[in-house]
Amino acid sequence: MGLYKRGRVWWMDFIYKGSRYRKSTETEDRKLAQRIYDKVKGQIAEGKWFERLPGEDKTFGEMAQRFIKENIPSRSRNPYLANIKTLSAFLGNRSLVEITPKVITEFKLKRRADEAKPATINHELVVLKRMFNLACGEWEWLDKNPIASVSLKVGVAKRDRWITPEEADQILTCCPGWLKEAVIFALNTGMREGEIVDLSWKGGVDLFRKTITVLRSKNDEKRTIPMNAKIFEMLREKVKVRQLLSDRVFHQNSKPLTVYHIQRFFKLACEEAGIKNLHFHDLRHTFATRLVQAGENLYKVQVLLGHKGAEMTQRYAHHYPESLRGSVEILDQLKAVTNQSQMVERNTAST
Repeated sequence: MGLYKRGRVWWMDFIYKGSRYRKSTETEDRKLAQRIYDKVKGQIAEGKWFERLPGEDKTFGEMAQRFIKENIPSRSRNPYLANIKTLSAFLGNRSLVEITPKVITEFKLKRRADEAKPATINHELVVLKRMFNLACGEWEWLDKNPIASVSLKVGVAKRDRWITPEEADQILTCCPGWLKEAVIFALNTGMREGEIVDLSWKGGVDLFRKTITVLRSKNDEKRTIPMNAKIFEMLREKVKVRQLLSDRVFHQNSKPLTVYHIQRFFKLACEEAGIKNLHFHDLRHTFATRLVQAGENLYKVQVLLGHKGAEMTQRYAHHYPESLRGSVEILDQLKAVTNQSQMVERNTAST
């Protein structure tokens, strides 16, 4: 117990209420470090010391800036920035310890009063949750996540929009070449638009093994997707004209794609094709729906989509009721066995 050096900085080591603490004095001066340590010991003796976390001096604005800088690729920032702007308008420059479950609930109620769509409120809350998860975990700013006890579901029905092959053909005829590639890619891999935008040749595409690797998905996990023949041929052709100035797979007029441009031009293509109520993300739903309709196992679909649990994937189960037919047909078999047993009993009794 006492002072010790870690690198060039002096650290304190002491026991408080049965727990051991190791805290940096943030100084290389031995004498100053000793005074800081003596002050902490005095506060402990007087019952006035408490563990102070970095987040107590951090504001929501500082958390948002670090989140944007470290965790959102520049090509994917527009949707996040809109959500963060709305959160900032309400939370302002509050310190992180002032953002309590009660404050977050007040934010939800205000957004409802503003007549924001339930899905929009959900997205905003999910972004806030991701920020606090980082602040409590990786950054070590806080020891408690205020949003953990707040329900993120505002009562929005889960979207189940998917397109038929005919609708897909209609849309593709209205897409510029670069967007047509992205649409075909989404329909055959189930990847999100942000994942498509961020896909790189190095580390992301393996033509030898015929696999695509999403290095960082929405849930911050890596997943590998096998290529089907259509995607393999597309990438084999694209690698021949690989952009020299960028490692990105997909480009728009020699510039790396952005989520904003994918969504904007996809909307225009849908309008031209006469297809209503369709988002680019619905191509991911289409990928999953087609697999389930073909009788594919839900667990495999879950792995391909990168869902952490089965709940998200279970929404597609109704697309293939035939997978359950064997279960109800057991009743027919049971009835036949029962009838046969009764017939044997009657024959036995008659003899």
